[in-house]
Formats: sequence, structure tokens, C-alpha cells
Amino acid sequence: MAAGRGAYVWRFDSGRICLDLVATGPAGGTPRAREQLDGPGRLADWLTAAQLVPPGTALSALDATWLTRFRQLRADVDRLMSAQLALAESGVDHSAAQLGRPGDGNALDRLNFLAAEAPPGPRAVRGEGGALVRTLSAEPGCAGLLAVVARDAVDLLTDPVARGALRRCAGGACHRLYLDTSRGGRRRWCSGEVCGNRERVARHRRRRISTKEI
Repeated sequence: MAAGRGAYVWRFDSGRICLDLVATGPAGGTPRAREQLDGPGRLADWLTAAQLVPPGTALSALDATWLTRFRQLRADVDRLMSAQLALAESGVDHSAAQLGRPGDGNALDRLNFLAAEAPPGPRAVRGEGGALVRTLSAEPGCAGLLAVVARDAVDLLTDPVARGALRRCAGGACHRLYLDTSRGGRRRWCSGEVCGNRERVARHRRRRISTKEI
């Protein structure tokens, strides 16, 4: 995810927009994580940081309704990705269609409904110095922006290679999801600098305690 305003909040890069959205919630974050989309302004910041809209894009219609709808999509993506991880851990490779089983709260139906909407149309315009920059053909609506995230989730769930790289951080109480694109698929942490470092410190302390006991 690109860093923008609130770079501290948006520094995590999962490898996919839909997983970045999941990481904004308490259930999809690091230990002691809090709700990051705690108001319309924060959602506007995230949309820019995630590059769903170019910097400076007008979002005059953004209100609490948008916030509710993005949080619902976040919960549905988290539920579907968690179901996929459970299937992978059981050694069974199911298609994304089979994830929509009873008990998932119709998350897959809602995801497909949102993905069917048309995303915002991009335009290339001349910026300062004549360089081409991206803008949108019209002020984006909530449905179009939800469609971008929902389509990304559909692509991930239906791509066997990408789906096979889906991981959950192995650190303590961290629940972040990410795509493991490391060589050999050995990545264990959402961030080596955060959860990885925390685990290394804890391991060092355990060794020191063990040495003292001996």
C-alpha cells in the first residue's frame, strides 16, 4: 500500500488491496490494534493511501454510510480468506465457489454483488511539466470503489497461485493476512520489522532465562 497521509497507520503492505482493507480493523491487525477506519475522514485517507483514488480526488458524497459499507466488505473478505486458510491447512484445495457454504453469513454472495458494479473510470491528463498523471473520469461513488476491492478479493480467491500464497502472520496475537511472495515461500511474519523482531526479542529472552536456570 502506498504511504500517504497517516503513513504510520497505512504502513502495512499485504500485497493485495483487499487484504490491506482487512488490516485496518482490530480483528485483522497487530496486538493491541484498534479500529483504523474510525470516521469518514479516515476512510478518505485510506482510499488515497491504497491508491483507489488519486490524491486530491473529490469525495464530497463520502459519509457514514460509506464507512458502514466498507466495514461490511472488510468483514466479509476476512471471513472468506479465513475460510480459505482453514481449507488449505486441512490439505483440501476447494474452489472459491465452495467457500460460500452455510454459516459464512452469505459473505460470498455479498462479495459477488459488489464486484458486479462498475469501478471508477481512469483518465490520463497532463499534469505539471506536461507529464501524464492519472485521474478519474468523474467523482467516484461508494459502489464503484467497493467494486475495486471486491474484484480484487474475487481475483485472489479464484487464482490458485495467489490463493496458495495466502498466509496469516505467525506472530503472537497478530491476525494480519498477507501474500507470501518470498523465495521458497518461507515468510512467516506480516512484517519482519514488527512481528518478526518481536519474536526474535522474545526468543532471545527465553534463551537468557534458560541459560540462567542452567
